[in-house]
Amino acid sequence: MIDTSVPQSSEAPIETELREQLVHGDIVLGTIGPILGHLLATDDNSLFSDEIVARVRGMVTHLSQQFLFAQAAAGEIDDPEQFAAAWKGNLAGRLMTFAPLMTHCHALALEWQLAMQLSRRNAIDPVLSPLLQALIASDDPEIAKLAMAVLASQARFIQQQRRMELPVAELPGDLFHHALLTWLHFAGEEQADVAVRAEASLRGEFDEGSGRFGLISRLVTSMGSGAMAALSVSHAGVAIFLSALALASSQDRDIAAFSSNERQMARMALALRAAGLKPKDVEEQLVYIHPEIVIPEGFEMLRSDRAAAMLAASDRNTGI
Repeated sequence: MIDTSVPQSSEAPIETELREQLVHGDIVLGTIGPILGHLLATDDNSLFSDEIVARVRGMVTHLSQQFLFAQAAAGEIDDPEQFAAAWKGNLAGRLMTFAPLMTHCHALALEWQLAMQLSRRNAIDPVLSPLLQALIASDDPEIAKLAMAVLASQARFIQQQRRMELPVAELPGDLFHHALLTWLHFAGEEQADVAVRAEASLRGEFDEGSGRFGLISRLVTSMGSGAMAALSVSHAGVAIFLSALALASSQDRDIAAFSSNERQMARMALALRAAGLKPKDVEEQLVYIHPEIVIPEGFEMLRSDRAAAMLAASDRNTGI
């Protein structure tokens, strides 16, 4: 295996400063899932905002309801709403012990939060961005069709977040699989046959590629060299921007969403630079996201390959 870390002895001062900030950010990222799960279980919101905790709790509870409704349908229960209401709290508690699911829900909450902030502050539409509008009008019918699918998916996401919901079908594949196993174990032996039938139904309907993340990734990839336009948050909108940033910097999309947090600005700056943006363009994006941000002196000297190497070394330590 090739070691992509950058020897500290050869680092410029700006690299040392950014690396130190990145290490601190990695420590925070590695604790988010467990801490958030604890807060949801104990109602101790001292380390996270009430909005974030409430939004994540709502999403996990909604996931629980969907599993229980599927179980009620498979078992031909007369009152599925009463059945789900009786058990959703307990099942949600089980799901909250899975740190990667908590981290994912937290990332979605941060994405929503950023989209709302930019909508209020910069009039950036959370659904129909200028880039998406242009792609919908593309002469290529496949791109236009895909862009329309992204538009519909993003509109649903905004409405779902307003209601603090998360459809099971929108989970990444690995989280979908683990959540199903958690639910099956929760159902117990007495309901095993019913739960297995319900599981088969949910798995048969699941298609990760047709979810919001899958659609946006395909759209960005279809843009080819033009995908650099997606790295402008004002032009692309938050959803496409985060997906493009994750793809261009070889990061998980949840990590890209977390990098929008003020305490993760070093990661955002490195990701944008690794993606190929010029230092002045990196600064422009950071100012959109956090107007009060101050770029470290000497950032213009940081090469994109050095930024990519620092990110690659960091990603091995995030725990996400």
